[in-house]
Amino acid sequence: MSVENLPRRQFLRGKFLASLHTENEQKQGFEGIRPPWSVTNNEFIEQCTRCGDCLSVCETKILVKGDGGFPEVQFDNGECTFCRKCVEICQQPIFRPSNEQPWSHKIEISENCLTQRSIECRSCQDSCPVSSIYFRFQIGSVAQPFVNLDTCNGCGACLQNCPVNAIKINHLKHNEEKKFSS
Repeated sequence: MSVENLPRRQFLRGKFLASLHTENEQKQGFEGIRPPWSVTNNEFIEQCTRCGDCLSVCETKILVKGDGGFPEVQFDNGECTFCRKCVEICQQPIFRPSNEQPWSHKIEISENCLTQRSIECRSCQDSCPVSSIYFRFQIGSVAQPFVNLDTCNGCGACLQNCPVNAIKINHLKHNEEKKFSS
């Protein structure tokens, strides 16, 4: 199975086959997720000094040194609590005001969700701190998950709790209620 719209850097690293993707790449995609309230990726790379201050103050330790030494979010370690400590400690102009939306990342539940095999599981709903994931009863089937993208803040709390890694983070340009990805 090959990947469409693969960034050049990832192609050259041999990531054109889905079987070569790490678990983190399957959940979060190829492009690193910058800390909440970050400016655009190009501006971030131009102005970030890679000092590591934000990594040291992250209370859930989800900020790690990514490609090129720039800070990236890895939800393997936990979820973002939007504590704003990374914004407060940074001396560079790489963050937007923290009263804005932290980022445009939202979750998506794929078709390999256990509910598609008629197995009852609600671990994602149980771990969602803002109740953006809910289940609707279906006639003759187990309840199916839905995500309210208007309330999902992309914190990543549901990612580590899914037993089959059916949830991934996407950068969405528009918000709408969505069931499964196509």
